[in-house]
Amino acid sequence: MALPQKVRLVEMSPRDGLQNEPGPVIATDIKTGLIDRLADCGLSHIESASFVSPKWVPQMGDAAEVMAGIQRKPGVCYSALTPNLRGFENALAAGVNEVAVFAAASESFSKKNINCTIAESLDRFVPVIEQARKHNVPVRGYVSTVLGCPYEGEIAPEKVAEVARGLYEMGCHEVSLGDTIGVGTPLKAKRMLEAVVRHVPIGNLAAHFHDTYGQALANLYAVLEEGVSVIDASVAGLGGCPYAKGASGNVATEDVLYMLQGLGIETGVDLDRLVATGEWICGQLDRHNGSKVGQALAGKCKQQEDAE
Repeated sequence: MALPQKVRLVEMSPRDGLQNEPGPVIATDIKTGLIDRLADCGLSHIESASFVSPKWVPQMGDAAEVMAGIQRKPGVCYSALTPNLRGFENALAAGVNEVAVFAAASESFSKKNINCTIAESLDRFVPVIEQARKHNVPVRGYVSTVLGCPYEGEIAPEKVAEVARGLYEMGCHEVSLGDTIGVGTPLKAKRMLEAVVRHVPIGNLAAHFHDTYGQALANLYAVLEEGVSVIDASVAGLGGCPYAKGASGNVATEDVLYMLQGLGIETGVDLDRLVATGEWICGQLDRHNGSKVGQALAGKCKQQEDAE
């Protein structure tokens, strides 16, 4: 299959990137500043918050304030994670454009992460999706551990397909397939996708690959070849892997964009602005920039400035 002509990048940094940031709770204006800068880069889909209990995810405790503080840009979808009905109601009141629910392809991961079986987690989403439909709010579904689990190891592609099908049939317009611990390799990614597309159309699937083992770009290229045209990524590679101490987590949006540009694939995103945004947020958080492209282009820019 030919590579897609256009790819939609779904920016994860304000939610998946910041939710595990160690240390004190990040100021609301830093979060809103990040979201506004990302929208100015041309990103049309930004996962901006998570409406969960601050007791469990302290960094997301100001979700409503974040949604109220952003400068909304026409044509940009500002989405939020809503694992239950209460979360959905709060997200709806905050004016999100889309909500997301998440399940796992591993029973052990599901039990340890959200304290219920896969089947129970899907049952919990029924009222959320019903209410979302009633209010005309699109729902995105996530399947985690699609290429490996920290507790069970290998995950059968058929298991991933079963969970993805459950979310799709329940009413999720898009299902994002997550390599949560970043252990996948290109052939495994293709085989997993082959199993999923028997139940969910390729146009309703997204890839959410972590870079823990440095395989994310290779895996993304493999699924692009199969027709996937939606990719989740996080500026500056924000968001570590909580199951592998010190390891990188999300693939950096700058690195994905650079690859896509090299393939002649359209995204509508400005790479220079994105690199500047990655540098800005790393400065705000006093953390290392996890994007190879971000580091290289920022370094090149500095070199040119020094030479002038």
